[in-house]
Amino acid sequence: MKKERVTGLIEFLGLIIGCISMAVGINTFLKPHTIAPGGLSGLSVVLNKATGISVSAIMLLIGIPLVIFAFKILGSKNSVKTLVGTVLFSLIVNVTSPLADLGATNDLLLSSISGAILLGIGIGIMFRVDASTGGTDLIALILSKKFPGIKPTKFMICLDAFVVISSGIASQNIEIALYSAIALYVVVKVADAIMEGFDYSKAFFIISNHSDDIKSVITRELDRGLTVLDGRGGYTNEEKQVLLVVVSKNQEVYLKKLVKTADPSAFIIVSNVHEVLGEGFKKLEN
Repeated sequence: MKKERVTGLIEFLGLIIGCISMAVGINTFLKPHTIAPGGLSGLSVVLNKATGISVSAIMLLIGIPLVIFAFKILGSKNSVKTLVGTVLFSLIVNVTSPLADLGATNDLLLSSISGAILLGIGIGIMFRVDASTGGTDLIALILSKKFPGIKPTKFMICLDAFVVISSGIASQNIEIALYSAIALYVVVKVADAIMEGFDYSKAFFIISNHSDDIKSVITRELDRGLTVLDGRGGYTNEEKQVLLVVVSKNQEVYLKKLVKTADPSAFIIVSNVHEVLGEGFKKLEN
């Protein structure tokens, strides 16, 4: 029970911090120029421009009915959580609305990027703590239930594209739609980075005729374990060992040098690994 309370508190704090970051980004940088990088917040900015109704009020008018319609999809617990997030986000947007009058910058590109970064940070934080403020993802879920042959992600892409295009129509400026598209791209990238974390590792797949020498130098110089996989060349049909080793990003260059020293003709595949659990890395938790 204590652990559940701590988890709930962390989730609520993450929701508040995320909402503040998003609200500041919307009111300071995006709303003054009608830059709408998709989502319910972007749609609210567009409707605010068209109708004059406050962004926070539009969020409530759209968000609350969405949560009610999606009740069966989300379940009672998640529906209540999403409803709380929707109301809280709308309130914080309303409280921070005076920021729109500050005139932080008149540069559209700077505004779109700055606002998108804050929006992406907020979304990423909420994703990490499993919080939610609802939004166009709920519309996508509802539509996917109505049209089961179409994936929710495709509806989300269409909805975000509609919001981006609408920003240009509402402002009567095609450049605003282009800046909104840039902002949408930045939001997605920043949210992914926050959600996945910056402390990533590197996974090496090493194929060599001198695998024993490479194994020896890795365990001796890097003090890292590795896994030996059995492989076979598709063209030569020759049996070969494939060495799998995961290292921190700081050890990437050094490992390449070690492999080159042991076998300059080794074949190496390097990929980013955003989470490694176990001995020598992050502890595996329940």
